[in-house]
Amino acid sequence: MPPRWSRIPDRNDPDFRRLDDRMTFATHVALFSACNAGAWFFRLAQHPDWTWTVWMTGAWLAVLVAHGIYIFAIADYSEPSNS
Repeated sequence: MPPRWSRIPDRNDPDFRRLDDRMTFATHVALFSACNAGAWFFRLAQHPDWTWTVWMTGAWLAVLVAHGIYIFAIADYSEPSNS
């Protein structure tokens, strides 16, 4: 069941921004998992010379970790000031 928002979605709403960023992160994790699982499956099954899969997984994992650190530790979801 998809999440429901009780009011009109607005990117200026801190709660909506937090939810949107976390859903984007979840999509990023799902895409990472699917692409890497496929690449490693084909590497292990048919193409042992695909050494680039190690680099792709490592680089993408580093970006994923940085994205997670930003979303869960750094991002400021307080009300924007109008000054």
